[in-house]
Amino acid sequence: MFIVVSYDIKDDKRRNRVLNTLKGYGTHVQYSVFECNLNVEQLGNLKQKLVDTINSAEDNIRLYILCEDCKRKVLIEGEGTVTEDEEVYVV
Repeated sequence: MFIVVSYDIKDDKRRNRVLNTLKGYGTHVQYSVFECNLNVEQLGNLKQKLVDTINSAEDNIRLYILCEDCKRKVLIEGEGTVTEDEEVYVV
C-alpha cells in the first residue's frame, strides 16, 4: 500500500520521536510528510508506534492510503519523485 503520512506535533521531543519512527518506514519528502510503501502488518505496527508517541489532545497525524491508480496521479511541481518500492534481490 502507498501511504502518505503528514504530522503536526507540538512538542519537539515527540516530533523527533515521530520523525525517527517514520524514517524506519518510508521516505521523508517534505518537512512533515513521508511517503511509505507498507504491507498491512507494517501499517499496523507504524500506527501503534505513532499512537504510543503522540499526545492526542495536542498532536495530529494523518495517514492517506492511496490506491495504485491514485498514486500514478500524484502531481509534483519542482524537485522530487513519487516514492517507489525498493528493488530487493534475494539469492
